[in-house]
Amino acid sequence: MFFIFGLRTKVDRSGVVQQVCRHCGNHAAQVITRRSTKFSLFFIPLIPIRTRYAQQCTFCGAQYEISKSDAERLPVG
Repeated sequence: MFFIFGLRTKVDRSGVVQQVCRHCGNHAAQVITRRSTKFSLFFIPLIPIRTRYAQQCTFCGAQYEISKSDAERLPVG
């Protein structure tokens, strides 16, 4: 008997906000994404391991992590 297990990361786009980029300083659209990693058994995601939020500038492409409270507080449109 054998088990097939592993980790699976799913990336969801939470929305887009208009802000000044921390990296380039331009006022551009910032894409908010949520990455959730889950333990999977037989290709079925079972146990959530971690969830991370990121913000990416559409002008320069810089991406940086943000906290969950910051992601929920942003006025997503």
